[in-house]
Amino acid sequence: METIETALAKGGIVDITTTGRRSGEPRRIEIYLHNLDGTLYLTGRPGRPRDWVANLSADPTMTVHLKRGITADVPARGSVIRDRETKARVITQARVANWNVSPEDAAADLDVWVAGSPLVRVDVD
Repeated sequence: METIETALAKGGIVDITTTGRRSGEPRRIEIYLHNLDGTLYLTGRPGRPRDWVANLSADPTMTVHLKRGITADVPARGSVIRDRETKARVITQARVANWNVSPEDAAADLDVWVAGSPLVRVDVD
């Protein structure tokens, strides 16, 4: 059977639960967890602001729900990353490594992704 550590190392589709910044209620979504050089990240396509990012900005506690290969609820903390250089590096790496985007395509629209995509580092408790 797969261990929690192995599942986190692989990354992939997970659910996360955050606490609603206004309601205080749990909010659960499905998202892709990236393990890049041993550090866990959440990101997404550019577009509208995400409630889950605002929730983590207000309260960084979260739960990562593993659901492929192993079922487990993993307590964690999310740190929203706003630094442009860090976002550019991590988002490019995530797109190339996990979303099958060529390095050339990732570089071509990097400014759009950095400006409009969320990026959160996940630290498992």
